[in-house]
Amino acid sequence: MSARKRRGKSGSPADPPVPAEPVLPAEPLAGGDGEEAVPAIPEDELPVVEAEPVLDEAGEAGETAEEPSLALAPVGERHPVPVDPLTRYIQEVRRFAELDRDEERELARRFREEGDRDAAARLITSNLMLVVKLALMYRRAIRNVMDLIQEGNIGLMEALKRYDPSQGVRFSTYAAWWIKAYMLKYLLDNARLVRVGTTNARRKLLYNLRREQRKLEAQGIRPTPKLLAERFGVSEEDVVEVDKALSARDVSVDQPLSDDSRSTIADVLPADTPSVEDEVAEQEIKERVRKVLDEFRETLSERDRAILDQRLVAEDPATLQELGNRFGVTREAMRQAEAKLKKRLAAFLRERLDADVILRFTGRSPGEADR
Repeated sequence: MSARKRRGKSGSPADPPVPAEPVLPAEPLAGGDGEEAVPAIPEDELPVVEAEPVLDEAGEAGETAEEPSLALAPVGERHPVPVDPLTRYIQEVRRFAELDRDEERELARRFREEGDRDAAARLITSNLMLVVKLALMYRRAIRNVMDLIQEGNIGLMEALKRYDPSQGVRFSTYAAWWIKAYMLKYLLDNARLVRVGTTNARRKLLYNLRREQRKLEAQGIRPTPKLLAERFGVSEEDVVEVDKALSARDVSVDQPLSDDSRSTIADVLPADTPSVEDEVAEQEIKERVRKVLDEFRETLSERDRAILDQRLVAEDPATLQELGNRFGVTREAMRQAEAKLKKRLAAFLRERLDADVILRFTGRSPGEADR
């Protein structure tokens, strides 16, 4: 389908019409020997670029090669046609010619060794059409393909920063991996309201978890989280969380529980914070323990009191060597005194609190405790 540029009374061309069914050349990405080629896109699924108007001798835009001009058509029969941004973008990027292998290698060398920005711009613009072709492979997964193209362009620039022309691989082949990686990350981040693939490990699970589960089931093996975690090299928690995300759908917490209910899902969600009863009980226990410690402190000698205050219950415990230097004894003597004090304290707390007590003393790790 050809396109025309119409001229109004003022002589300025109107916006070109957009064809209903877009089409682009479906040639695959050219690569070197043995290099992976980007699959061709069917002609009936890609945008078309308008035909260029024929210029007359005066340099004015006239009729196209296929159809006569409609400049004299009645004004009442003309209708404004919306311009598709994707079609316009493709029209612009197709103006940049592709590079052959030698040109590409020379431009990449100049950018890598000399930081030539003009060479970088030439490499980027000559591969913008590659980004469009790859983006259209995922057009069923996103409404606005232009957003995906912009993410792919970022991947193209990242590929240029890392490309080494001495490896003997065409830049387009190398860049295709980075472009697809950025596109897939964008799809994962925007496919759902709640993001799931927040780490590389979880993204790997999003791509492969269901397939691996089906593979194990076909072999008669039950795909447990532990087994899947070992196969993917991730934690069991990641496997469980991603499996839940893939099995569920996003639901708004403001959604009513039923059509005739004013209560929402947020009203019945369990709170992450402790309940008021738990907080009150915890405060009472802390107060009792504090009073018992005050009583225990009164029964101690100066050295034991220093061990209790400066080591066992301190936020920043002192070392055994520091306490030993203070009281003029060895570090081993302070360690033995500390061990005896812990046993005395545990027995005193059980007697006063009349319950089993689990003591967690603040202090350093076992390897650091004897310093």
